[in-house]
Amino acid sequence: MTFQRKKLGRQGEDAAACYLEKSGYTLLRRNYTCRLGEIDIVAMDRDVLVFVEVRSRSSEGYGLAQESVTVRKKLKLRQLAWQYLKAEGKTDRNCRFDVVAVLFNREGRVKRLEHIEDAF
Repeated sequence: MTFQRKKLGRQGEDAAACYLEKSGYTLLRRNYTCRLGEIDIVAMDRDVLVFVEVRSRSSEGYGLAQESVTVRKKLKLRQLAWQYLKAEGKTDRNCRFDVVAVLFNREGRVKRLEHIEDAF
């Protein structure tokens, strides 16, 4: 992954985290990592544990950011979430998977942020 893509991804995660906190979510973890991979954000929305996948784009030339969450990625996120739940002793929690899609303008500012609750 190029430096520019990593930077864009980090900016997207920062924007998503800020948005979620302003929307009343409690952030529990950012960039949860285990042997299987990484979950961008783990948060609480009232009594629901939310696993958030953040997708960032600098243009829509290759489609919408949220369209890049493939079937394979969804499966991986489910596996990662189960690993997190087991590691944290929270296997009895109500959970959901959200996607936050962030589109940046040429100046690097958020042009559009879309939060898709219960995305899959």
